[in-house]
Amino acid sequence: MKVLNLYAGIGGNRKLWEDVEVTSVEYEPKIAAQYKELYPNDNLIVADAHEYLLDHYREFDFIWSSPPCQTHSKTNYFTNEIRKRSRYPDMSLYQQIIFLNQFCKGKFCVENVIGYYEPLIKPTKIGRHYLWSNFNIQLIEQPKGDVGTMMKQYVGTGKHAHDKKLVDRNAVNSDLGLHVLNTARGIITQNKVEQSKLF
Repeated sequence: MKVLNLYAGIGGNRKLWEDVEVTSVEYEPKIAAQYKELYPNDNLIVADAHEYLLDHYREFDFIWSSPPCQTHSKTNYFTNEIRKRSRYPDMSLYQQIIFLNQFCKGKFCVENVIGYYEPLIKPTKIGRHYLWSNFNIQLIEQPKGDVGTMMKQYVGTGKHAHDKKLVDRNAVNSDLGLHVLNTARGIITQNKVEQSKLF
């Protein structure tokens, strides 16, 4: 099974995946280097995940996308006050959901945080996550406390510098990542069995 893992970060969602061929895309080289240490057998691309999706979505059985959540998060209520400057939500999240719904022949899941506004497209809600997919994801209880915290350390440089604690905290729950992948894998396997019965 060929899997595309977009906005891979340090691979929290991917941690428990087995028996899959994973291509992961991460924009920040130092975060990508951390990912490669954890998952040396994955095909890692250092590139813009949003653009990579457009060019390669046809090549995969399952696509996982976790676009940046900062402009959608409920934290905007207080960060706008701290900064004294507001910001628009990054609508590339909805661009991907609409695009994949219309053109993806495989299975996909787009993940983001629960936002500060009513979602424009109805998601499934599990724990602190919104999930948009082209298959039914059964609700599960998300384990608490599995996202690590570390001493403040920065990865990246300049405007792309990231607080390492934030990078770790933003990692998607690995049990949730496995649950979503296994659901997609079961549907893909069942479809292949049904197709082979037709011939």
